[in-house]
Amino acid sequence: MNRVTMSGSEGLWARIRTALARGNEAQEPAYGHAAIARNPNKKPRLAQRIDEELRRGWSYCAERNVSLCVLALEIDGYAEYFATYGREAVEDSFDSLESIIGAQLSRETEICLRSGQTGFVLVLPDMPALMARDLASRIAAALRREGIPNRESHAGQVTLSTGIAVVNPHGKLDRAVLNAASQAVKKAQRRGLARLEVMDLRGRDDKRRHAA
Repeated sequence: MNRVTMSGSEGLWARIRTALARGNEAQEPAYGHAAIARNPNKKPRLAQRIDEELRRGWSYCAERNVSLCVLALEIDGYAEYFATYGREAVEDSFDSLESIIGAQLSRETEICLRSGQTGFVLVLPDMPALMARDLASRIAAALRREGIPNRESHAGQVTLSTGIAVVNPHGKLDRAVLNAASQAVKKAQRRGLARLEVMDLRGRDDKRRHAA
């Protein structure tokens, strides 16, 4: 009788321990992989690469007292393009776009990086604003010649809008130049297809230095 009672009691406590263990396992991701994924200090690989190249370009220009240009290029009407053609076709288009852009870059210091889902970022040390405009025009012309189809676009093919931000780097890295390029390309897209917008931060930086 006592054995049966003890055995039943042990079975009950075993089930309780098992249930508690399962509860702990269910909570584990909050301190494991899920927590790492949500960690705001952990940058995705692409964002980290852009940050590295931006830092390298900034230091290069600051040492030589020359301008740094950042170009943000985005596919116009990306959401409609993706919905119509699907992921595989869009990724093929990105491969083509990367080749088209890369063919227009002539120096080792000029870097083209994928930026998010919709476009690219170009970090261009020692690049005057007029040369950056010319580069954007050459990329647009090469893209027109390639003629990647996009029936959702009024142009009938894939187009890129471009935002240019130019700055004279001094001191520590200021990521405002990257944000300015992103804002510029959004403004360009609001004006239509294959548009260009420039944000010149050099006057702002000169005012900050004089104020200091």
